Amino acid sequence: MPSYDVVSEIDMHELTNAVDQANRELATRFDFRGVDASFELKDGVINTHADAEFQLSQMEDILRSKMVKRGVDTGSLELKDPEGAGKQLRQTIIVRQGLEADHTRKIVKLIKESKIKVQAVIQGDKVRVTGKKRDDLQQTMAILREANVGMPLQFNNFRD
Repeated sequence: MPSYDVVSEIDMHELTNAVDQANRELATRFDFRGVDASFELKDGVINTHADAEFQLSQMEDILRSKMVKRGVDTGSLELKDPEGAGKQLRQTIIVRQGLEADHTRKIVKLIKESKIKVQAVIQGDKVRVTGKKRDDLQQTMAILREANVGMPLQFNNFRD
């Protein structure tokens, strides 16, 4: 029986490249001359620091544009509030990976409500979808692409 997995993963190598490119752009931008601002990626968390809050928002735009150019989905970023006092402000950006229990239940519910003859099974942080026809699986992919689950979805491990 054909099947595939619904997952939410990020290519960490591409994310590292995007953060490095964003740091290089900060070094060359005129509005960041003489400003102590940088990105730091460590264990799936991006730490940013700058002198002012508007610079943090500009840095977020730079990071998002670099991620889009590298093919990394920006929907997986979770921004925390800026913190710090005095000269430096810090902001933590968490890179979310894997489907949480709420998301997996929502995906299974969407598939069951569609009345397509497929089965959806939660397996940890992914959902395995199986069916007799390849067309049914492709219909469920289309439904999940249109739905707003709250996380970027990828479909992998397609078996025929």
